[in-house]
Amino acid sequence: MPHENNFQHDELSRKSPGERLATAELTSGVQPESPAWFDATAQCGTTLAQAGVRAIVLLHGSIHGTDVFGMQRLDEAGGLKRGYSRGVSGVDALLTAMREGGNGIPSLPGGLTLPLANDEATKKIIDEQVGDAGNFTDAAVGSFQKTINKSLAKPIACIRYLWSSEHHHLGRAMAAVRLLAELRTICDSQSLGKGDRIMVEAHGQGGLVLALASNLLCPSPITGRPKLLGILASYAEQNGKADLAAAIRHIEPLLAAHSLLNGASLDVVTMGTPVRYGWDLSGMGKLLHVVNHRNLRTDDKTWLAKMELPQITMEMPIAWGGDYVQELAVAGSDAMPKTETAKAANKALWEIVEPYDGFERWLECARRAVRFPSEGRCLLVDYKDCTNSANIREHYYGHAAYTRTNAMLFNTTEIVRCLYSA
Repeated sequence: MPHENNFQHDELSRKSPGERLATAELTSGVQPESPAWFDATAQCGTTLAQAGVRAIVLLHGSIHGTDVFGMQRLDEAGGLKRGYSRGVSGVDALLTAMREGGNGIPSLPGGLTLPLANDEATKKIIDEQVGDAGNFTDAAVGSFQKTINKSLAKPIACIRYLWSSEHHHLGRAMAAVRLLAELRTICDSQSLGKGDRIMVEAHGQGGLVLALASNLLCPSPITGRPKLLGILASYAEQNGKADLAAAIRHIEPLLAAHSLLNGASLDVVTMGTPVRYGWDLSGMGKLLHVVNHRNLRTDDKTWLAKMELPQITMEMPIAWGGDYVQELAVAGSDAMPKTETAKAANKALWEIVEPYDGFERWLECARRAVRFPSEGRCLLVDYKDCTNSANIREHYYGHAAYTRTNAMLFNTTEIVRCLYSA
């Protein structure tokens, strides 16, 4: 992507990532909470601290209660009325398996609906309902923070951040603004400056929130930034979202002056993030994309997912090929905003960030089977979550593996190896 990406969509290149690519497998060696686990995690903390990491933000949403595959947009675009198949065998069965109500992913309890609030009550509900499936639980974050800081005189701050989980352009753009405001607060509270690093581990579409944030952080006066922030400011004013308006007013001059992070570097690790928005690395530090992947291809392009119909519909329920949410929640799919003003703002943002729309575009993007964006390092991991069980809650189509407790040390070790080892 260009050095000043200015919110362009990723080019969806099928070329080999080359030296950007690494592979790994989750092993069942060190057991969580064992003495060896504590020692190994503490050693990772020492390496992170030596690299300048002063804060780690664990960003996630909720798999439950969301249109995780983005079927609402495909339905809203009129595909059902015209017929989906268009002569492509297996498409209708695939979309039925992806649709809310039929994909085996339940709603959140107690009438909890989107947007989700980043508060303790909401986090507690999600922890109780889904545990560590695509979710950084309070217990896991607390244990991680305690352990990585075991040998450090100056502890690394660990912050769990729950974004709204509104899987559309407006929701992700608002989340990017709020996250940048939170990162500024972290810089102030931790007295971060030049030479310090903030690392964000972002699960699922939380990675798309960071992709938008990377474009906003561009040090050059790009045209898309005032336009995008203007759309959000107008939406906030029309809908009484005072917190959003305040966040925009706070960060906009800091972004223009390239001083939002006070000289600190922002490193990002995405986990199971669909390839959609382009990344701009000019205003950030290191970037790593982790994808749950098992090669099912018969050619030598092992870095691509397998997207063959109708076979994919039979593979999905047991997560045979890895993360199917990452593979299928691509351009053209999305949840739909609930109000007319939100839909209008979403459409205005759409025209900036993603020139793809409709069923044909979605099918084109999905069949490209691209696992990684054009920027950043890439890590294909077999998380061993395919157990031939069709119980969706055991794997959530391969999208839950990244945040499981048994993967915490493994992920941290691989992040250190890929980004911070000499």
